[in-house]
Amino acid sequence: MPIATPEVYAEMLDRAKAGGFAYPAINVTSSQTLNAALRGFAEAESDGIVQVSTGGAEFLSGATVKDMVVGASALAEYARVVAEKYPVTVALHTDHCPKDKLDGFMRPLIDISLERVSKGLDPLFQSHMWDGSAVPLEENLEIAKELIEKCARARIIMEMEIGVVGGEEDGVVGEINEKLYTTPEDALATAEAVGLGEKGRYLLAATFGNVHGVYKPGHVKLRPSVLKEIQEAVGAKYGKDKPFDLVFHGGSGSALEEIHEAISYGVVKMNVDTDTQYAFTRPVADHMFRNYDGVLKVDGDVGNKKAYDPRSYGKAAEAGMAARVAEACQNLKSAGTKIS
Repeated sequence: MPIATPEVYAEMLDRAKAGGFAYPAINVTSSQTLNAALRGFAEAESDGIVQVSTGGAEFLSGATVKDMVVGASALAEYARVVAEKYPVTVALHTDHCPKDKLDGFMRPLIDISLERVSKGLDPLFQSHMWDGSAVPLEENLEIAKELIEKCARARIIMEMEIGVVGGEEDGVVGEINEKLYTTPEDALATAEAVGLGEKGRYLLAATFGNVHGVYKPGHVKLRPSVLKEIQEAVGAKYGKDKPFDLVFHGGSGSALEEIHEAISYGVVKMNVDTDTQYAFTRPVADHMFRNYDGVLKVDGDVGNKKAYDPRSYGKAAEAGMAARVAEACQNLKSAGTKIS
């Protein structure tokens, strides 16, 4: 059962919270980066989450097709076949979906899962993210209420974001200002609007200074204590310890102690993208520089077929990214915790 059923995915998240670890959620954009993620999880003996963004899904469909639903569906179907060969359990997730892409991405994918579930099958994806960080909180929560009801019927876990992650991802830019820090009032409003599991299970990406991309030390100040504050505020009102299952976005370059502190406050999922992109591309660049005369037909020469065969540098890219995924598992303490 390498692709998690809804029940197993829920168990994974519960185990992470109870065990004090988090799952790396690895963004993929191709069959090869998917294989690298699976390999990394297997080498770390960790279950994990594979996710695709709107831009990644569009890319997966083909550069001239540009159909996010087609690309995401193709990834999910391919993953179900190849994941069978790996001794870990993986959940499939779609990343940041802003308001203007709901009708072209998240909603159609939920509809596909609703149809699958009506036939006795598992949903296509195990979770989807609604990113309402660019709209007012009241509107964010109204849309979340509609989506979580639909997700629950499709046996899908919803992820939502309150606060803003800075930096840029897939053309969406978040300014670096006070909105990078979620407030207890935001969290209380969220619990009131979408509940704490009774209306459908969800993951909460609350922000504490997170920024997409990589920045020099000191550029952004992370305050993991923000997560503690919102958990305590909502927990006190509803009589629950750590009521939210939290997600850590924009964590590239974070200090290990900051990551571990965030996990201690209930983070069960951490998105990893920028670091694995570099880990995939760096070996390719190395191959090209080392085999310049082979990958190019310089001065009319014939080059070296073995050097420009995509498999030659593709294998190195996969190994590089897999190693970085395994490192993420170690950093998030999920290594060695696989269910089966």
